[in-house]
Amino acid sequence: MNIRATVAAVSGALALASFAVPPAQADDAASYRASVAEIREAAHGASSHRAAFSASADAEDMPYALNATFSNVKLGAAIKVGTTKHVAVPVSYTLTHGAEVDITAADFFTGPYIYKGSYDAPVNELIGDDPATCTVKTSTTATCKGSIDIYPADGELLNSDAGAWKAGALAMAFNGQDPLSPDFDMTQVGYADQGGLASTRVQRYSRLTVNAAPEPVRKGKTLTATGKLTRANWETNTYKGYTKQAVELQFRKAGTSTYKTVKTVYSDSSGNVKATTTATYDGYWRLRFEGSSTTPAVSATGDYVDVR
Repeated sequence: MNIRATVAAVSGALALASFAVPPAQADDAASYRASVAEIREAAHGASSHRAAFSASADAEDMPYALNATFSNVKLGAAIKVGTTKHVAVPVSYTLTHGAEVDITAADFFTGPYIYKGSYDAPVNELIGDDPATCTVKTSTTATCKGSIDIYPADGELLNSDAGAWKAGALAMAFNGQDPLSPDFDMTQVGYADQGGLASTRVQRYSRLTVNAAPEPVRKGKTLTATGKLTRANWETNTYKGYTKQAVELQFRKAGTSTYKTVKTVYSDSSGNVKATTTATYDGYWRLRFEGSSTTPAVSATGDYVDVR
């Protein structure tokens, strides 16, 4: 894995200037999110992250490489995101740092993030509303807990963002520096950033309905189950049909607890699903979608049909 531990020389000053005060002293979550977004954007804008710490005429404008790394990152294997509801994803990790780094300082902060695409050129990144909280374990290690906060209604995701993402973590130490002070010295600010720490999937939340008819039905007659498979469209904040997907018709006999697949059909160009079968026993009929890399599995609530 690569470690990106600086801000681009040209844009770094602007990025850090966006901190009205260090995040640990900020009044609200928006300050942390905006500040980290600025510094992450600046870091990704560097022409060469590995070369950022090499001697250059602009070295005086750079924060130094903070002696901190991250490991043992844990988060859910899949993150299901709908069209409007805020999603908070818990993340835990281990922070390892040099003895000279004071992680208990009021102006030290760390937090997790996830990104789509490559570490050096992500197409999207998501962070938390607040910095992580850390518990000191030894003089050089701590366990930290934070979150990734996702707001689909705010346009944070495109439909193309669904699928594989990776996790990273960052840390920043202001070391008493005040970005608003005329004496602010960026070279006294430490920054560490590490990607490729874990993998997850960000998925478009799915819905599936079913209606089995007729109700009741005579034994041996045809029973038809209809429904619709939809998933979140993050660009319109609505649910749209998920087309040409395999959907299982399942049955649970009255008095039992297990559904069994009767047949597999496919959703049409609008996400509609239709399956026919022969009615034999009283019980519950449902439709089941097994999911894909971009869309989670979902089952319709069983519809009871009385067979006479």
